[in-house]
Amino acid sequence: MTPESHSQTPDRPAGDDDARPGPPPGCPAHGLGPGGLARLHESDDLKGLYEQLREKHGPVAPVLVHDDLPLWIVLGHAESQQLVRSPAQFTKDSRIWSPLRDGLVKPDHPLMPHIAWQPMCAHTEGENHHRWRGAIDTAVAATDFRSLRRYVNRSVQRVVNRFCEVGEADLVSQYAEHLPMAVMCHVLGMPDEYDDRMVQAARDMIRGTETAIASNAYVMEALNRLTARRREEPQDDFTGHLVSHPAGLSDEEVSQHLRVVLIAAYEATANLLANVLRQVLIDPRFRSQLNGGQMTVPQAVEQLLWDEPPFSTIFAYYAKQDTELGGQRIRKGDGLLFAPAPANVDPRVRPDPTADMQGNRSHLAFGGGTHECPGQDIGRVIAEVGVDALLMRLPDVELSCDEEELTFTESIASRHLVSLPVHFTPRPQQEITQVPSPEVDTKAPAAYDWQIGGVPRQAAAPTPAAVGAAVGGTGGDAGAGVGGLPDAGPVPAAVPVPPPAAQPEPPKGAWQRFLRWWRGY
Repeated sequence: MTPESHSQTPDRPAGDDDARPGPPPGCPAHGLGPGGLARLHESDDLKGLYEQLREKHGPVAPVLVHDDLPLWIVLGHAESQQLVRSPAQFTKDSRIWSPLRDGLVKPDHPLMPHIAWQPMCAHTEGENHHRWRGAIDTAVAATDFRSLRRYVNRSVQRVVNRFCEVGEADLVSQYAEHLPMAVMCHVLGMPDEYDDRMVQAARDMIRGTETAIASNAYVMEALNRLTARRREEPQDDFTGHLVSHPAGLSDEEVSQHLRVVLIAAYEATANLLANVLRQVLIDPRFRSQLNGGQMTVPQAVEQLLWDEPPFSTIFAYYAKQDTELGGQRIRKGDGLLFAPAPANVDPRVRPDPTADMQGNRSHLAFGGGTHECPGQDIGRVIAEVGVDALLMRLPDVELSCDEEELTFTESIASRHLVSLPVHFTPRPQQEITQVPSPEVDTKAPAAYDWQIGGVPRQAAAPTPAAVGAAVGGTGGDAGAGVGGLPDAGPVPAAVPVPPPAAQPEPPKGAWQRFLRWWRGY
């Protein structure tokens, strides 16, 4: 956008910028740039700022980012849908962005990793987009989601085995940041590459640490090896489908798209998983709805996709022609931020932002239009099974601090929960192929305060059918699955329980039989 676009917004005469001292920190005017526009990157309360912008400008508001580069941020739900569904008016190709064409964007600009054009489907339109996106959609469509649920469950067992005997953990750094990477490495076809180094590399790349460049090189080396291996040894996995797709992607195209899929899926799912677990632990009403069956785990996941979308904003769309959006005049070459966080609480579609959405999927957490996230259902599976299986393993898990002590790191792009410290009754490790369940301990006191998929500790372990009924059929699968994980080490012997013959299962209806089949028992 051009400076003239906002000539109506200054609240003091032109040329008077240097005549008055800048506002002190804490002042309402703090964080304002030329023309009185808000600097997004300087705000320490983006949610509050979004509502101020909505009140002042409506569903589309002018803002500034680093180096006072102008952008529009789309705050309205309907306007966001119009933005992503109008390829004739808006594009993801940043090469038409006016400040970039005019040489105003420095090569080391903090947003360049998001904005810089790259030869991949996320930045293109037309024939190239159709070619690359078609290959990715084919690879996603080939996913066996029942087997994927099994693998997620096995991964949960392996990750929880690392801390279950201690009785305390940080569910962000020890769980939410590990489970998605373990699963995504399997999905892409490189389960052996999953380790702490791969998780750390993903963190570095996303958060822009001093080692981000080296971490990117580490990830790309692994993906290049995978691509070369699939050329020589085709397999029925995500990478194998990209390599063999009729579009004929080059090795570089395959590797670069694998990088985008891996990092985007990891970041989004880690955030989503942490946010759902946080809500379960801090909100008794939310927790009781899960326990009582009024809300399923998939519905809980969708609720958090409304309330805390994994990405607050997505960079960026650009106007291909002069147009109008949300009552604002948008000029050719203007940049626009697609912003799921404020759009999801647009009062025109959600008058009460605290209302339960009960599985409503019209949120914008995964974008929309031709650039809608192709792997969103993979992310949902990881989050749903990751929540359900964890709570079945550790049914008495509780937060180890006050809710007010939980902190977030926030940027324009996303909001991260820093840590989620919890405590629980220490439990022995469990076979990764076993149905997730709490340890059976006949000496322990009666019941837990709350249980999701759990049973009183003095009772025998539930039958798989009973587990399925307890969680309303919302969790993931367990049992032997494809692509097994390596053993996590010696597993302590479980407390003896009566053989199945001594505890006859109740008669199963059609629904229970379906749950047993679906969950892999």
